[in-house]
Amino acid sequence: MSVIDIKRSGLEDSSSGKTKDSASKVEACPECGSTDVVMDYEKGETVCRNCGLVISSQFMDQGPEWRAFTQEEREERARVGIPISYSVHDKGLSTVITRINRDAFGRELPLDMRLRMLRLRRWQIRSRVHSSIERNLSQAMAELDRLSDKLHIPPLVKEKAALVYRKALDKGLVRGRSIAAIAAAALYAACRQTETPRTLKEVADVSIIPRKDIARCYRLLLKELDIVMPIADPVKCVSKIASRIDISEKCQQLAIDILKKAQELKASSGKDPMGLAAAALYMACTLEKEKKTQKEVAEAANVTEVTIRNRYNGLKRSLGLNI
Repeated sequence: MSVIDIKRSGLEDSSSGKTKDSASKVEACPECGSTDVVMDYEKGETVCRNCGLVISSQFMDQGPEWRAFTQEEREERARVGIPISYSVHDKGLSTVITRINRDAFGRELPLDMRLRMLRLRRWQIRSRVHSSIERNLSQAMAELDRLSDKLHIPPLVKEKAALVYRKALDKGLVRGRSIAAIAAAALYAACRQTETPRTLKEVADVSIIPRKDIARCYRLLLKELDIVMPIADPVKCVSKIASRIDISEKCQQLAIDILKKAQELKASSGKDPMGLAAAALYMACTLEKEKKTQKEVAEAANVTEVTIRNRYNGLKRSLGLNI
């Protein structure tokens, strides 16, 4: 007997207000064998359009019971909270006493009740992180949040970093080490895993921990958590460097082509991706007669001018260019 997918429309029905965004599998009609089967969501029935047989009834609609016609109305009437987040020390599952001193009917609370709620809020704040692990996570997530804000890290990468830190905490890697150092190393590891172009120097510049200590903790995480890092792609660093010194799109595309050709010739193996991308951009600017100095490109890429010159000469030799 064949099985077909009945897909519901993602649009809202203005008459019923039910969100139709799920797909369910329904068997073909057992009476006539037709696969022309539809679902009546108002009656909760599955009906064969060929012979009219009601195949199943009392179908449960997973949509909300309220109607909403705008995004604002949906947000006001929705009764679900935020999704679970690893970047919050309690994963966002705790309940907090609100600061709005009103009851369920919107009436203002009397003075004695307001004072009582104030004392309860204080005790809740004190007791919210009562164990050593929760205190550790609270400090680490606050540091991760600060670093992510300074480096403009996407939320997905921050969640990945929080998960790496939690794994390190579970394995006892934080004991005897700085929380800030492990947090910074976890963030750098998450950037490497997701191929987000952030260098160790950039992470160290916004952290309170020296670069040497972050690098040591990073190597520890790789070893103990068995993290496999993807090969860094210098192409992903091009737009970041170019946006800092206003390099044209034409030069950016030429730099990407240069890097791809260098990768085909195995000329980029073992090279720092940021330095290689900076050298390719400088070469592209030279070819397109766009005036950018080595110093400007080096500062934008957080590398030295010597690095750019070495990578530039290496690219010239590999590609056989005569500039």
